Amino acid sequence: MKEYEVIWEIFNKCPGNQMRDVFVDEVQLEDPEEYVKNKFQGKEVSYDKTVLEDGTVIFDILTSGIKQRCSFTEI
Repeated sequence: MKEYEVIWEIFNKCPGNQMRDVFVDEVQLEDPEEYVKNKFQGKEVSYDKTVLEDGTVIFDILTSGIKQRCSFTEI
């Protein structure tokens, strides 16, 4: 298993308000994509996965009309 710092951002839908909820956690897991699928299990969800040059894995998620992002950086 690998250890990741996970940053989960929930973007505000209100116009003109750029604030967002941000949660930071450290987790041990094999597959960040499986983590995202489990987190939103039972909900209609779509996401795009991006892997940055430094190995950070980013999921841009849309569920229930709310944009969210989960970023996984290996520690």
